[in-house]
Amino acid sequence: TTCVIVEMMAPIFMLSSFRVLRKGAVGLPRWKLIPSSRSPHSISMTTAVASLDISPSPRCLFDSPVRVRVSGLAPLQEVTLRASLTDEAGELFQSSAWYRVESNGELDLSRSPALGGSYSGVEPMGWLWALAPNKPFRRLVKRDVLSPFYVQLEVFEGHGPPGKLLCKGTNERSFLPEGVSRIPVREGRVRATLFLPPGEL
Repeated sequence: TTCVIVEMMAPIFMLSSFRVLRKGAVGLPRWKLIPSSRSPHSISMTTAVASLDISPSPRCLFDSPVRVRVSGLAPLQEVTLRASLTDEAGELFQSSAWYRVESNGELDLSRSPALGGSYSGVEPMGWLWALAPNKPFRRLVKRDVLSPFYVQLEVFEGHGPPGKLLCKGTNERSFLPEGVSRIPVREGRVRATLFLPPGEL
């Protein structure tokens, strides 16, 4: 399983070598931008690519911590991180927090403090433990431990209501390590499940 990463192209415009001339006329004055003769290009445009990285792997056990980093953002940009999980009954659980990007254009949850939302302060795994149901009185329960939960992480522009989607990724959180056998036990009135590590069967 691989991490799903969507890269969005965020244009950054830079005005260079402009002379602003005012033309006198009857009525309201008008303003015009005229390219300087020193520069053959009046407007230059560069692009920044935002990407979300989950390490050491986007696939892990449910109780294992991971490190979430977002790169390619604008320095000191305001962004919102939203986590979403849909359980086996189709119920949606979400959390969201506001961040300010570091001066190097990176957001690292292991050191960047959340400014508000579902949690605040430096909380590397706050997006997971702060998951809350969209409908009241719902609980997150795992019934089938053979299938994982998928948590989608999305980074949006700005604070408050979601703005432009900048990037996203998926964290697969399993409940059984690879190779573990699950054996139902039915003996008399006993009803249980036996889990055996690899090589014990």
